[in-house]
Amino acid sequence: MDYPESYELVFQAAAVEDDVVIVRRTDRAGAGGYPIYEDESGIVRAEISDRAEVRMLASGGHQVLLAPTMARPLSGPGAR
Repeated sequence: MDYPESYELVFQAAAVEDDVVIVRRTDRAGAGGYPIYEDESGIVRAEISDRAEVRMLASGGHQVLLAPTMARPLSGPGAR
């Protein structure tokens, strides 16, 4: 299956605007068999299914993982 190269993960923010993080596909797969995506810093990591279901992955200790409200493909199948 072809997966998008990148996604925008949209997180509900306390401020007026939502927080958007761009993640790119890595060469790794998660426990569900779907690609793992991460941001440039490697701190925000997520396994994203072919239906844009997101499972956030810890990249370090003491992280509080929040689920995004939306995952939008930026490239590849399903991109806008």
